[in-house]
Amino acid sequence: MHTVRTLAWVRPLVPFFCLYITFGTTLGFLSSGAPLILRARGIELVQIGLLQLINLPVGLTFLWAVAVDRIRLPRLPHRVGWIAVMQAATIALLAVLSLGETWPLLVLLGVAVATCFCVATMDVALEALVVETVPDDRRPYAASAKLCGASLGGAAGAGLLIACYEAIGWQNAVLAVAGLNTLCLLPMLRYPEARLRRPDAAARHENGSLRRLRILAPQVLVLGLYFAAMFAVSGVNNLVLLDLGVPLSEVGFVTGSVAPIINFVMAAFSGTLVRRVGTIRLITISAVGVIACGSAMLAASAAGLSSLAIAATILGFVCGGGLGVPVFNTIYRWAQGPRPATDYALLFGAAFFAAMPLRVAAPALAGLVGWAAYFALAIPFYAVAVLCLRAAIGRTLDGDRAMGLA
Repeated sequence: MHTVRTLAWVRPLVPFFCLYITFGTTLGFLSSGAPLILRARGIELVQIGLLQLINLPVGLTFLWAVAVDRIRLPRLPHRVGWIAVMQAATIALLAVLSLGETWPLLVLLGVAVATCFCVATMDVALEALVVETVPDDRRPYAASAKLCGASLGGAAGAGLLIACYEAIGWQNAVLAVAGLNTLCLLPMLRYPEARLRRPDAAARHENGSLRRLRILAPQVLVLGLYFAAMFAVSGVNNLVLLDLGVPLSEVGFVTGSVAPIINFVMAAFSGTLVRRVGTIRLITISAVGVIACGSAMLAASAAGLSSLAIAATILGFVCGGGLGVPVFNTIYRWAQGPRPATDYALLFGAAFFAAMPLRVAAPALAGLVGWAAYFALAIPFYAVAVLCLRAAIGRTLDGDRAMGLA
């Protein structure tokens, strides 16, 4: 009987899990796998940093998220309709991209950015669907589904396809991503959006205003600081390993396969850990671990110890994985406004955009000062960012308890 009840509320999360797989696979291949391939071919770190512009649409979704909230596509459910159309566009663009192995870099970058636009818009509609149809007490598990799916997708896009790249080539790799996008869309087409919609979702949708955006500004700033700092201290580890002489295939295995698997396991358990350990305590423990791993990367870079760098990178995945569910569960909580797509796009997208300059500049900075000095700057920056995030989440939890919501 317990198993039947568990399946009854797990089943609605399966479509989300599947689409998060495609999110991780597509962006993993375009923004993580491709830079590794190009770096192995001798591309300079400054140019590698510019490839982070592939992620630019993720940070700008707040500019068009209001359309996702307001416009209903003909003959389709509101959120599921947007998801289906954006997935179809993604698949079409990937098919085009598969033909471009010999195209100029700027042309490839343009098609990749357009593909990311479709993926990011799909994600906004998907997150709005979570806010509107998933009950509050199941949100941590929705966040777990998001991170588990994205981790598996990352293992495929930034790990498996990179490991097999020399054997299968560009066209087959990109078409594999397109095929996975097609298969993973199918469960969402049967999602009962109208039946599961929260009773207050319609009222929220109709009564949105710019006042909500002003209210969210402090959270956006805190998240932007956190995303920037998290990338600074752990997002460049694949480049560090490559510069320390670790072969591309091994780097792809560590950062593209081991990392997503660890993230998957951590995400699967973090929903339970949030409920048992507590959000603030889990953030604190995980952040201390990330700082320790960053310090180990500093030592490895200074001494040229690739084995220590690999160990620190892997342990960093474990510690960083403990932060994903608390952070995204909080974003869902903050997105419970009049327009959830706009609110989510502002909280995640605008915050991600605020972190974009650092994502672009980080490799160039490391090339200028060296990896050891880079980590010496990144670690205290991360510590300050986590303290700010911890304080903001703590205030939200205290407010919810005061109103009897927690």
